[in-house]
Amino acid sequence: MDVIVVATADFELYHGVVTELRERGVEFTTVEPGDELPERTHVLIVGDGDDVPDKEIEIVRADPTEPRRAVESALSSLRDGGRTIVGVDPGDRPGIAVLSGDVVVAAFHVPLADAAGVITDEIADAADPIVRVGDGARLTGASVIDELDVPVELVDETGTTPSLGTGARGMGDVLAAVNIARRSGEQVRERTVEPTVGELDVIKARSREQSATNREIDETLARRVAAGELTIQEALAEHRGQ
Repeated sequence: MDVIVVATADFELYHGVVTELRERGVEFTTVEPGDELPERTHVLIVGDGDDVPDKEIEIVRADPTEPRRAVESALSSLRDGGRTIVGVDPGDRPGIAVLSGDVVVAAFHVPLADAAGVITDEIADAADPIVRVGDGARLTGASVIDELDVPVELVDETGTTPSLGTGARGMGDVLAAVNIARRSGEQVRERTVEPTVGELDVIKARSREQSATNREIDETLARRVAAGELTIQEALAEHRGQ
């Protein structure tokens, strides 16, 4: 079996990379810089100042402040350059799963306003990434799609949310994102969605909940929130100024 080897004199880098590898359950080994490498070495993780052997192996030069990125690069190489796929289970706090080939390398559960930025950061170094967004939460899904400048597929998310056992509360959105990433969908450039009366009523109700004075925004502002132009707090501020 091909292995990942860590060989660096940088203690901070060593500790960060080894911790990441152990947390992911990845098989690896460590050697002192300059020592003979194991026969099955496929990827060597080193620091900027470390020497590398004259062998036909993949070299990952890691930044001690970003050990996770180094590990993801090594895993991608180990899987023969598996494509980076991001699955998104849309909602007020979307679940986001980053896969390299069929292996999950990162997962997030973030506020909607942060979702596009997280996705963009995760695919920044990928050669041919694709983002797959579930079609369930129409408004929030559309707002994520419209902020991305990469190939996006809209995926039927029926049955992607698993049954959760005791102690797994909060994991549903992330696990659904993993399942969404593993499904192909229809490629889209944007998603124009006309909010329904019910969806606008939900936004108005949330504005009352978030207002200190039980204030409700009007339909015009609710439509702007639905379109992703305003957050509810921004809409409340505009409403107070009217």
